[in-house]
Amino acid sequence: MGRVIREVCADTLNSAITADIYGAERIELCQGLSDDGLTPSPALTKYCCENLKLDVCVLIRPRGGDFCYNEKEYQLIKDDVLFCKEAGAEAVVVGFLSPDGEVEKDRLREIVEISAPMDVVFHRAFDYTADQAKALEELIECGCKRVLTSGGAKSALEGADSLRKLNEQAAGRIEILAGGGVSAENVAEIIRVSGCNQVHFSGKHTITGHRGRKHTETDPEAVKAIKEITDKL
Repeated sequence: MGRVIREVCADTLNSAITADIYGAERIELCQGLSDDGLTPSPALTKYCCENLKLDVCVLIRPRGGDFCYNEKEYQLIKDDVLFCKEAGAEAVVVGFLSPDGEVEKDRLREIVEISAPMDVVFHRAFDYTADQAKALEELIECGCKRVLTSGGAKSALEGADSLRKLNEQAAGRIEILAGGGVSAENVAEIIRVSGCNQVHFSGKHTITGHRGRKHTETDPEAVKAIKEITDKL
């Protein structure tokens, strides 16, 4: 299997810095996790690309909801991709589906073309495709480097058998990144069953600040725990 790669879903600057310090190889940089992740601000993207040692993969998603974008939204996506390219990001993370759950190949191909030399990752829109085996072949055809997926289940642990099938189908042509509910308690089992050597997690804990106001950030202990476990696999 080789070395396990750890990717942290970082929606704040502090979370990104925590991932960098405590042993993640990559971040998926985003904001707005209450909407399942949105495009981060230009300033946050630029800071992370210029100051962190790990690879910065930037989520490009202009709004919450589905993954069916109109032409104006798609133009925003392209503009954000070009900004990330200029900022020095390692990859952009996108997802395009038609209303019937088909991969929008024309748009995906265009994003792969304009992104180069950045990698393109297809996010968990993949879990909403009508036929995952077919969709995986289409992502490969379009030139995606990697796909983030739970195997279509609520969590990567529940979808571990499906992840194994996708991993076997991929046969090294595209990377399968297991994500969804990954924690120190289940990461070893997810890797064992799925055969995936990459995991995606947020490792959040709650911070109580001024006057009791709360927010969540990536917990250093969560990153350290998953690193310790996966280093032994």
